[in-house]
Amino acid sequence: MKMKKHLKINFTGAVQGVGFRPFIYNLAIKYGLKGYVINSTEGVIIEVEGKEENINQFLISIYKEKPPLAHIFSQEIEELPITNFTKFEIKKSEEKGKKEVFILPDISTCDECLKELMDPNNRRYRYPFINCTNCGPRFSIIEKLPYDRPNTTMKSFKMCPKCKKEYENPTDRRFHAQPNACPDCGPYITLYTADKVFIAEKEEALRKTVNFLKKGKILAIKGIGGFHLVCDATNNNSLQTLRQRKKRGEKPFAIMFKDINQIKKYANITKLEEAIILSPEKPIVIVKKKINTDLGEEVAPYLDRIGVFLPYSPLHYLLLNEFEKPLVMTSANLSDEPIVKDNEEAFKKLSIFTDYILTHNRSIKNRVDDSVIRIINENISFIRRSRGYAPLPIKLPFKLQKKVLAVGGHQKNTICIAFEDKAFLSQHIGDLETLDSQKNFEEVIFSFFNLYDFKPEIIVSDLHPRYYSTQWAENFSNKNNIPLIKLQHHYTHALSLMVENQLKDEKLFAVCWDGTGYGDDNNLWGGEFLIADYNNYQRVSHLKYFKLLGGEKAVKEPRRVALSLLFDMYGKNFDNINCIPTLRNFSEKELNLLYTAWGKNINSPKSSSIGRLFDAVSSLLDIRQKLSYEGQSGMIMENYYDWTIKDYYPVDIYEDIIDWRPIIEAMIKDKSDLKTKVSRFINTLANIVIQIYKYKGSDLKLGLTGGVFQNKYLTEKIIQLAEKEKIPVLIHKKVPPNDGGLALGQIAYLLKINL
Repeated sequence: MKMKKHLKINFTGAVQGVGFRPFIYNLAIKYGLKGYVINSTEGVIIEVEGKEENINQFLISIYKEKPPLAHIFSQEIEELPITNFTKFEIKKSEEKGKKEVFILPDISTCDECLKELMDPNNRRYRYPFINCTNCGPRFSIIEKLPYDRPNTTMKSFKMCPKCKKEYENPTDRRFHAQPNACPDCGPYITLYTADKVFIAEKEEALRKTVNFLKKGKILAIKGIGGFHLVCDATNNNSLQTLRQRKKRGEKPFAIMFKDINQIKKYANITKLEEAIILSPEKPIVIVKKKINTDLGEEVAPYLDRIGVFLPYSPLHYLLLNEFEKPLVMTSANLSDEPIVKDNEEAFKKLSIFTDYILTHNRSIKNRVDDSVIRIINENISFIRRSRGYAPLPIKLPFKLQKKVLAVGGHQKNTICIAFEDKAFLSQHIGDLETLDSQKNFEEVIFSFFNLYDFKPEIIVSDLHPRYYSTQWAENFSNKNNIPLIKLQHHYTHALSLMVENQLKDEKLFAVCWDGTGYGDDNNLWGGEFLIADYNNYQRVSHLKYFKLLGGEKAVKEPRRVALSLLFDMYGKNFDNINCIPTLRNFSEKELNLLYTAWGKNINSPKSSSIGRLFDAVSSLLDIRQKLSYEGQSGMIMENYYDWTIKDYYPVDIYEDIIDWRPIIEAMIKDKSDLKTKVSRFINTLANIVIQIYKYKGSDLKLGLTGGVFQNKYLTEKIIQLAEKEKIPVLIHKKVPPNDGGLALGQIAYLLKINL
């Protein structure tokens, strides 16, 4: 055994901005080792020299005792000749080389900082920007790698002597905490009227903000990744005013609570939901609301669920502690536009919604919306993967041969860059309907290029010719002479599920159900059964096509989809079914005009979408004739699902086509209550999945992907039936089943393709 050894260790992963270097420094001192630790663009490099047994203990301790936010992705060890270092030191970061280090998401305020925040004897008492190495902003403030203060938006704040001493002390909790600051040298809050008249700053601004909220006022408040619109969640007048000003219709608001005990007064939560709510990521979690509370009805109209979350910044903690009641905290943006992040932008865009605007002078580089999660089958299911999770990478099952940019879809857009075995999925960007949202889409792409010195060698987009992301990819491809691959939407969903579950050489029987996607036959798919691998796919079954009366209008009006089904089944002969609620929502003239359009295929594209079938059923059952937001019909239908109801409606499957007509006919004739009919419909869909799988799936794994599988009860019913048949089921746990996961699937196609 060698008495003395010299090792060079290269760690990649989330190892910067998490207290990793001071941890290594103190560990090396503990074991009497000499050498250095340094941040590089790839991760953290360590050279240690000392007794072999001490170095071995050092290596074991790194994994056993590493900081809670550190995630080691890979480790390379090289033995070098003895150098005879005289001490162990932390060297200045390197800025050259390949940029691969993981950028940490923004992390909620840690317990130690919270104690200081509430301690009158602490110099950071009630300071809204308290943070340390274990918490605080990361991704939202970074401009480039490596993650050092000059490369963040904190560079404009010069640390006072006390903060600088903490920052430079390897034994201090704030050693190289890049956002480190205090009331003497750091950012501060300022309160204005909506038309930019100064009211107060610092502590006085906070006190007045709370008073305005208690008076029922609506405020825009700048947080970590952007502004929120904020009001009293128990004040229906404030909620109605906010809805009217924002033209938000009935889409639910997220609610921030003071603590977990307050959440339990308003919602019934499981142990797993509680754990996710309390996690350092502090996402919004969809939970069952309690009845007969003082929560305003306008928080989540017609739903038995609410989105709850806890404070994740010091400012939030101070507000909720003072206000004491729950607060609506909804993303501050115009319809279909990105969340507002800059102060001037807030005065320009948010003054029409708000009475007052609370800003601060720490700039936000990367806008980041709140993440949204619900628990399905005792697993995390992302509705939106953003703050707290993005942009941590997803490990790929194979190494890519080239650098790939994937631009995602049109709705719930995210983009992804990938190289080697890492895919960096962006924060939620949103629907690409407006010029500002399209500009933000492009900003995020170039921000990722800049952070990682990334130059794509291949681009992947959706097949849909009218998606903005596809058009952008075509233009960028042509300008830069980069190959572009266009992938079918539902195949991409399947690929996303495959790569997330680390499938390698096996095929997947993928059920791809959503609202819409451009099909290979130029129709709008959405009720697809595919057998897929990384090279190709086969469409083995799908829902029988029906027409969407009015095209895009049908997406917002379930009554149009239902009417199309009725035309298909009965023509204009409604004598025996004239009591159907759908028919009562059209005049005789409208029925005649729409029948003509249906018969002559005027603005009536064909669809096989399960999402649109949900809409049609909601109209036929008089749950919803027009939608206030996407997916509303399915969300309301979940209110009525009853696990005790086991039966289902008949269905015909002929030549791989699933005929929906027997389902609708049986439902029309069904005289049961609403709960029974909704439950039978969802059970029917679940049974169709099992039936088709048994006929076509062979020994493959069954995969559930697409936005329809955000429906908790449908997904859980399929899994329950599959377990009885001993069918292995894969669902999404790391990325959303909706279009927020498309970009990852687009990356996956390149895993087995050599170009």
